Amino acid sequence: MARLVVAAIAPGGEVDLAAFFSRLAKPSALRAMGHTLDTAFFGALLSLLLGVPFAIAVAMTDLPGRKILGFLLLLPLMIAPQVTALSWLHLFGPSSALLSMLGLAPPPGTPNPMLGRNGIILLYGVQHAPIVFITLRAGLARVPRDLVEAARASGAGPGRALGTIVLPLLRPYLVAAAALAFVSGVGNFGIPALLGAPVNYLTLPTLIYQQLASFGPEVLPQVAALSVLIGALALAGVGAQSYALRGAGHRYAAGTPAQFQLGRFRLPLAALMWLVIAIILVLPALALLTTSLIPAFGVPLGWETVTLSSYAEVLTRQASTMRAFRNSALLAGGAAVILAIGVIPAAIVMQRFSQRLRRPLDGLMELPYAIPGVVLAIACILLFLRPLPLIGSLYATAAIILVAYTMRFLPLAMKPATTAIGQIPRDLDEAAAVAGAGPLRRLATITAPLAAPAAVAGGLLVFMSAFNELTVSALLWSSGNETLGVVLFSLEEAGLGTQAAAIAVSTIVVVMVMLALLDRVGRKLPPGVLPWR
Repeated sequence: MARLVVAAIAPGGEVDLAAFFSRLAKPSALRAMGHTLDTAFFGALLSLLLGVPFAIAVAMTDLPGRKILGFLLLLPLMIAPQVTALSWLHLFGPSSALLSMLGLAPPPGTPNPMLGRNGIILLYGVQHAPIVFITLRAGLARVPRDLVEAARASGAGPGRALGTIVLPLLRPYLVAAAALAFVSGVGNFGIPALLGAPVNYLTLPTLIYQQLASFGPEVLPQVAALSVLIGALALAGVGAQSYALRGAGHRYAAGTPAQFQLGRFRLPLAALMWLVIAIILVLPALALLTTSLIPAFGVPLGWETVTLSSYAEVLTRQASTMRAFRNSALLAGGAAVILAIGVIPAAIVMQRFSQRLRRPLDGLMELPYAIPGVVLAIACILLFLRPLPLIGSLYATAAIILVAYTMRFLPLAMKPATTAIGQIPRDLDEAAAVAGAGPLRRLATITAPLAAPAAVAGGLLVFMSAFNELTVSALLWSSGNETLGVVLFSLEEAGLGTQAAAIAVSTIVVVMVMLALLDRVGRKLPPGVLPWR
């Protein structure tokens, strides 16, 4: 991060703030910043409209099937943004195989309604609603039943108790959820790249990608300045989230969580929730699947036209896609193994620090995950472009992607291990020390076996997040080191949508397998480590 700031404000070795602000004042940069703030703000509002009702229904009511609904709402967060964008593009476009099969496809030549500002805002709302859901559910779990029962005993109906008791107590979590959704929108690359770039609606991340792809390293001072701007916007949102939650847990004593009985509204509300899930999740997935099963765009899907040729092409015949599957598996798996092994000793060391020192260290570790991926990618380019002692230059190698993945996804691996190690009784370690076991032996025979399930869960989270990642690798890939996200994006840009859909469906299958493994491992983990448990 320091290298990035230096490149932005002192590219020639001397601080030149006038040049820095002149780069930010360029018409293209100002226009992209306006688009970024606009889509991120309204996308955050839409994510609140989706996430708040689901959080309340799952955490505070007797809605039938609420746990399954909560898990399904989390799926968009587990799926790469470019896959989400691709599925919605193929759902509403005039070449939609699903709509053609139903006889509802718009006439040929009709503009795809998902392209541009409105489509980006809609998908930001869908993609980031799980963030709102997770944040609010944590707050709702702390609302004591006593307060709601007191309001009901005083004559307040469920709606009034919700509006006058629950929502005011939930205000800090609402602000925090909105801030996190806003930050996610500021740094999102996959959705505006597929929905905005084709109609020249650029946000800051897509502008950086466009300039770096067009002009190469010679525009690094310009893109560094834009990256600092994105990072500042993101950190401001993270700061707002932290400020909103400061002391929120101490405003009242948490007791048994409050519950509302829905009565005769249980089934209608459940049907409404399932309808929303069908619209935002099932229909786009079906559109993606049907597109992958036709030989070419515009061909209606039927028994005569169903084919697996796109899957055969990308999985067995096309060298770049086969290489991308291998690269993504190796890079994501390498980052997952490195972090799964490394987080246990790191978490033990962190436990030995005082709370006052641990807080800034936690902040430093979470920084690469909090800032947008495109900012981290530019920072890695600046850091590893010139040869370094012992390792040389990592630029244009697969190693730079591996390093970036390890940086970015460290918090995902760290949280489960820290939670698990924090719950191991100190008596076990002290008894082993009294019996003569040294620190390494205690680590190998006590702490590591007990924390291993959490470390494995963290590694699976890392693999699932990195396997189909695009935001970082879009700027770091080189010939022969393509990742799945990059190849999917390239195929869609080249008009090979059926092959891109086949890759997207394949990655969704991998994500679902990872989720199943995570859920199995999660049975041995403390509550709260996995967001759906």
